[in-house]
Parts: sequence; structure tokens; C-alpha cells
Amino acid sequence: MGLGNPGERYGRTRHNVGFEVAGAVAARWTLPRAKKRFAGLYTDGRTGPGGPRVGVLLPQTFMNDAGRSASPARGATGVALDRVLVIHDEIDLTFGEVRARLGGGLAGHNGLKSLSRELGGPDFHRVRVGVGRPESTDPNVVSAHVLGRFSEPEADVRALIERAADVVERIVAS
Repeated sequence: MGLGNPGERYGRTRHNVGFEVAGAVAARWTLPRAKKRFAGLYTDGRTGPGGPRVGVLLPQTFMNDAGRSASPARGATGVALDRVLVIHDEIDLTFGEVRARLGGGLAGHNGLKSLSRELGGPDFHRVRVGVGRPESTDPNVVSAHVLGRFSEPEADVRALIERAADVVERIVAS
């Protein structure tokens, strides 16, 4: 599942990097075009011939309410919590850094808080995509940073998305 906000206004912003990475893996796996389902855009299929079955969800509820989309999707598909994988922006990682983990703290990320609440706990996989933190701790400056478009070169942003997609594929294959 990729986290982001719906609509053109948020497209290509740091906060929507989860959508970008989820789209990249769906394309790699040649999954069908996503359809409106579970208060989001959802597609499923196999990662390749004989590969594991996967579903890719882009909640259309706004990030802070992503659990409202994820919970019905999980219920309908019967996926165990430790098989849910969430891709999201992480301001506590420098731009370009990608880290993965199972469970852990929510680091004040409202999208993760919503998922933890609605999915029944925080024990899902996360792929944390570093978008960097602004110099200021002022909440308005931080918000403008994550909701703003990348200032880094397009090639660097594309490389970050591809690196994060590689991490997603490794987790799904394990």
C-alpha cells in the first residue's frame, strides 16, 4: 500500500512518494489498471509467472485517514497484518535514503497512526522513503515541506523511487 493524498494538487509531492513507489512496483509486475475499491484505487495479481499474489492499494481518503481504506481491503483479502506493506515518506531520513522494517513506532506520522488504529496494531511492514527534513521545526514549515514538490533533480527523485521499489520487491519475495 502506498500512502499519499488524492488529487492533482498533491501529485509529485514528497508526501505522495508512497503512491509513486506503489505505482512503480505495480508497473513492474504488470498489474491491471487500478479500480475504485475500498475507498481507494486497488489492483491485484501476481508479481510474475508463479510469483506471489499481491494487491496494491492507494487510499483515496487522504493520508491521515488511510486506515479507513486499508482496513476494509485487509478484511476482504484476508491478509495477515505482518503481510501488509506500507510505503510512506519519512522526513527523519535524508533525501534518497530508504529503510524497511516490520512494526515499530509511528514517529508522529498521522497516516501510520490511522493504519495502526484501523488495522489493529503497528506490526505491519514499512518501507520508509527519505524525503528530508527542513531546517525549521515550525509545524507550518514542516507541513509546507512535505506537501511541496521535490526540489531535487527529477533524475534523483526517479532513482529514489526505483530504489524504494527494489526494497518493496525484496520484501514481497521473502
